[in-house]
Order: sequence, then C-alpha cells, then structure tokens
Amino acid sequence: MSSSMAVDTAKPYKLDLDQFIATAVSATPAELHPFFQSFQTLYNRKLWHQLTLKLFEFLDHPLSKPYRVDTFEQFVRDFEARLNQLRLVEMAVKVSKEIANPQTHVEFLSALLARVNTEASPEAHVLLLATIAGVKLTYGDLEGTRTDMDAAWAVLEPLEGVDNGVNAAYYGLAAEYYQRKGEYAPYYKNSLLYLACVDIDKDMSAEERLQRAYHLALSAFLGDTIYNFGELLMHPILGSLDSTPHEWIKKLLFTFNEGNIGKFEALAPLFPQEPLLQTNYPFLRQKICLMALIESVFKRSADNRTMGFQTIAEETRLPLNEVEHLVMKALSLKLIRGSLDQVDQKAQISWVQPRVLSREQVGLLAQRLEAWTTKLNGVEQRLTPEVLVGS
Repeated sequence: MSSSMAVDTAKPYKLDLDQFIATAVSATPAELHPFFQSFQTLYNRKLWHQLTLKLFEFLDHPLSKPYRVDTFEQFVRDFEARLNQLRLVEMAVKVSKEIANPQTHVEFLSALLARVNTEASPEAHVLLLATIAGVKLTYGDLEGTRTDMDAAWAVLEPLEGVDNGVNAAYYGLAAEYYQRKGEYAPYYKNSLLYLACVDIDKDMSAEERLQRAYHLALSAFLGDTIYNFGELLMHPILGSLDSTPHEWIKKLLFTFNEGNIGKFEALAPLFPQEPLLQTNYPFLRQKICLMALIESVFKRSADNRTMGFQTIAEETRLPLNEVEHLVMKALSLKLIRGSLDQVDQKAQISWVQPRVLSREQVGLLAQRLEAWTTKLNGVEQRLTPEVLVGS
C-alpha cells in the first residue's frame, strides 16, 4: 500500500475487500490495524454513517498520512455514492492535502467533482470547487482560481441554510484571492464573512488570528469604499493585536472610526513602521478628514445639519478652500446626501450613511434619545392643561 493513486478514475471501481484489508494490514503500522478491521466490519454490515465517522478518525491519526490517498481511492471509492456527499468531499479535501504534486492534486479533486451531482449535493459541489480553486491559487494560477471561484459562487449564492464549513471555504478562498490581487475592499468584506463562519479560538492558530487581524486592519485603512470600521472593531479577532508590535494599528482603527484627526496626527510618526500606510499617507489623510466629517454630521441632530464651510474646516482641520472638494467627495462616495450652497458657503446634509456603531457611539445615540424623550415629555406636560381645559 503506497501513496500513489492506482485507480483509473475513468472506469467504475469494484472493491476486493479482503485483498484491500490484507494489503493494508501488511503495509501499515500496527497502531492502524484496528481501523482496517473496523472498516471491514462496518462495510460488511453496510453501516455507512458509522464507517464515515471511523474513516475521519483514521484520517486524523498522524500515522495515517502515507496511506490516506490509497485508502480513499482503493476503499472509499467503492461506496462513495452511499455516503453523505458533503462528508465525502470533506474527507477528500483532507486526503488531498497529502498530494504534493500540483497537477495530481487538482486531478484528484476534479475527478471527484465529476462524480458529485451538483443538483443533489450543491454544498458538496461548492466545497470541492472552492478547494480546487484554493489549490490553483497556492500554485499561482490566478485565472483558474477566479474561474472556479465564480462557478462556486453561482451555486452558493441562491442556497439557504448553508453549512458553515462550506461558507468558510468559499469566503476564505475569496479573501485570499483578493489579498493576492491587492484589492482591499473585497478582501475586507470576504474576510469578515469568513470570520463569521468559524470559531477563531478553535479553527485558527494564534499566528493565523494575528495575521488576519493585521491584514483586515490594513484593508480597512486602504479600502477606498470602507468608511465604517464598526463591524471590525467589535470583533474579538482584534484582540490578537494586543501586546504585539502591531498594537498601535488597533489604536489607529479606533481613531479612524472616531474621525479624530488629533489622534491621527499623533500616531502618524509610527507610519514608517508600516510601508503601505506611509506610502498611502495622502489618501489616509483625506480618509480621516472624510470620517471626521461623517462623525460631525452623525453627532448633530436631524434639524441641525446645515454646516458652514468654516465649521467643516475646523472639524476636519482643512484649509477653507479645500472644504468644498471634501464635501463633494463625501457626496460622490454616498457617505452623505445633501446639497452645497457655494455662495453662502454652506452644506445642507439630509442623510448620513448607516453605520455599525462602536460602544461609545451607541452611548452617544442613547444620550440623544434620552434628550429627545425628555423634550417630548416636556411638550406633553405643556399640552396636558390645554387638553383638560378644552374638555
């Protein structure tokens, strides 16, 4: 029994169980023999669910590594149609990690893809496609990755109640693809979706958590459509940056979300530690000014959103002659809605982009609601005597 794949995938496979078990027992360490004995018993009794569980136990055993591919191809192949197809694909994904040759790796997974019925098992199909795309990405085939990624999304998008592992496979792939392409906003979106599908403490190592938090932060800064960091700021993944050389990046995230230009300027001397931030300083400066404008509008009541250019200049620390351009930029990005009065140098803001709020911003909103309730109660108390007199 070797790690070579001896099965011709183009032909129907028929298992000689006794021969397979005898060969396996003679070729593998004694610690694995109980697995093969269980395989034989469960197969003969047609207990496919129990056999699936035992196979996963076998694949998790460290000594099984050299024998995983052959076990799948020479044993599982015989009864694969009787198994839950998603569990079958999960098994194949685990097995395929032992195939070092890129072409053979893709061929192994593609052969199974041809045997999985997309309509009957769409989640299994998506998981396989995402895994194949991930292999291609690992070996630098970006075009092939994108083709398979799009095909997987076409099947995944209309599905409801999808297994978390399937969603994680797709969104993890998409995040890695966009990271490789240097497309910050799509990476940010797909990476957060990936995190929503996994348990970061169980499914990610400490180093993986740190790297994910680090790349998410950079993408938040550099994504040209990302102007609300609330969802990231509330995610526990950010705790991975604490007590590391990147802790200041976490502080910078909160600074941006607050639109606090003073804190931004205080942290700017640290930018040379991160070349991407240093190189993109002019963009980041404009972004913090936009976020300062958004925060300034958000803090105001709905009946107090006509802002003079001078006020905006003070809030954003911009020269007066740059305010109009900033407001037009905010309007074009759909961060706000409103109009400009260039003659009177005023901006009338009618709407500000909905946001995921930080705890501090929720507290501010609660204070405004309390003030509104107090004001409403005052109106009610003034009207009550008039109502009584009228009655």
